[in-house]
Amino acid sequence: MVSEIVVVKVGTKVLTKPDGSLDEGYLMHLVSQIVALKKRDIQVLLVTSGAVAAGKKLISPIGKSEVAYKQACAALGQAKLIGVYIDLFERFNYHQCAQVLVTKEDFNDPEHYLNMRNCISALLQDNIVPIVNENDVVATTELMFTDNDELAGLIAKQVGAKRLIILTSTDGILDSEGNTVSTVTPHNLAEVWRYVTESVSIGGRGGMVSKLHTAVDLANLCIDPHIVDGRRKEVLLDVMNNIPTGTVVYLK
Repeated sequence: MVSEIVVVKVGTKVLTKPDGSLDEGYLMHLVSQIVALKKRDIQVLLVTSGAVAAGKKLISPIGKSEVAYKQACAALGQAKLIGVYIDLFERFNYHQCAQVLVTKEDFNDPEHYLNMRNCISALLQDNIVPIVNENDVVATTELMFTDNDELAGLIAKQVGAKRLIILTSTDGILDSEGNTVSTVTPHNLAEVWRYVTESVSIGGRGGMVSKLHTAVDLANLCIDPHIVDGRRKEVLLDVMNNIPTGTVVYLK
């Protein structure tokens, strides 16, 4: 019997340094929180960005098309990124995490969808942390996810998660004066939509618009979405301990 499932999504801007390289100090703190939740019998599924960023310093763009360069960065970066995660989990004496690479097409093809769900279920049943990312090496532009917020939402629905925690670079959704909107309900949803913009963080494809889209979709399915400051100390533990932080969306 699988215990409570929580999906955590971390974006590129949160897990990298200003120069674009992986921030292993931050990743260690993230992993430490996941391990702490695992010890409470909470199953965590991590949707992570950062593969392209991790690979950029390993290969030159000279002589390559933009698409080929990005694919090469992803191929190199995926290996580096999962290696960092494996190393960090082992530092906490936790030796079980697995890489799951998917494309949007996998969610559209019934056989692929079932195979993916069965694989993730098998990992969770054996107390293994699935680390999920888009397979940028083979994904085509037409079939790419809007960003990993969309991917995280699809995964949360697929595995029957209780919560999705989106780790971002701001303290949740901010109003026009820069204050955090702590709760989104049917009463203020239209107003909150006016606060978010189409701006995209450097290194990412999304923005707060896609986060709110994903949050609203899940909230309508009674999955609790939280949008929080990923850099806040022990933010995952605060969310799971029901300590108010960031933005939570309740629509039911």
